[in-house]
Amino acid sequence: MLADRVLEHAGVDAEHRDLQVDLLMEAELRGVPSHGLLRLDRIVQRIANGVIDPAARGSHTWRGAGFLAVDGQRGLGPVVANFALDALKARAREHGVALAAINNSNHIGMLGWYAERVAAEGFTIIALSTSEALVHPWGARRAMLGTNPISIGVPTGGEPFMMDTATSLVSMGEIHDHANRGQPIPPGWALDVDGNPTTDPEAAKKGAIAPFGQAKGYALGLALELLVSSLSGAALGTEVVGTLDDESVCNKGDVFILIKGPRRDLQAYLEEIRSMPPAAGFSSVLIPGERGRACRETLRKEGIPISDEVYQRLRSLAAVKATA
Repeated sequence: MLADRVLEHAGVDAEHRDLQVDLLMEAELRGVPSHGLLRLDRIVQRIANGVIDPAARGSHTWRGAGFLAVDGQRGLGPVVANFALDALKARAREHGVALAAINNSNHIGMLGWYAERVAAEGFTIIALSTSEALVHPWGARRAMLGTNPISIGVPTGGEPFMMDTATSLVSMGEIHDHANRGQPIPPGWALDVDGNPTTDPEAAKKGAIAPFGQAKGYALGLALELLVSSLSGAALGTEVVGTLDDESVCNKGDVFILIKGPRRDLQAYLEEIRSMPPAAGFSSVLIPGERGRACRETLRKEGIPISDEVYQRLRSLAAVKATA
């Protein structure tokens, strides 16, 4: 696979490549290209600039029976996160619950990738992360909060339940995706640098994204920013850097909470929701995560659509590294 070759030529070993590529491809398969192969160029540049150590797995310090503090040692986000999760699983089996607070790592990508995998192993999981200040507080005109996503995975007795959402109306990756494709963003997504509404993705990249749900999304985003920062020691607000540039040491935070198993089979309840008569304008009632799973199955059969620009850039990265 081309993405694997790019990372190999960037000095990433096979085990770490597998994790990073699987995460990026899962985003593509779920129809979320903003968190997919589009990110690979930046990862390679950050490795070249010394702000990602592709060999690092993170240093673990247990500050209690169920609290793991992780220094990510500038490692690849999914590598650091997965080694932390492996440590949490053993403690959660023993104590019922365990938490990891991670700093000094890198962008960990789509949180749902972790939540679905861990829930499939029988654990309930809450995954949290922060980002650069990209979202304006409700009623304000400039960015002060991260997009601060949250994902929850719950074993159900069948397919695990998985919810994954940012506390912003959209991710900055989606705005970058629109900019790369030369398409305007929908009204209401963002403000420009002067605090005015804009549909220009280039202007939005310099401005602020709206919180989802207006004041409610703002409240949740702020609560998660404070929670993750207080537990991990990560930077806050406009001090956060390193997930959207090539040269800064990443100082956002991540938190994973694992809980041993579910207490009951939840499939019957979810099936009751699915079987409800749909409202006008809807063909069916879906459980969160099902649309992404359906997209994944379709694209596995039909192939993933990759833009010529992204494909040629990946080829260029592989060729440059191969002949360097």
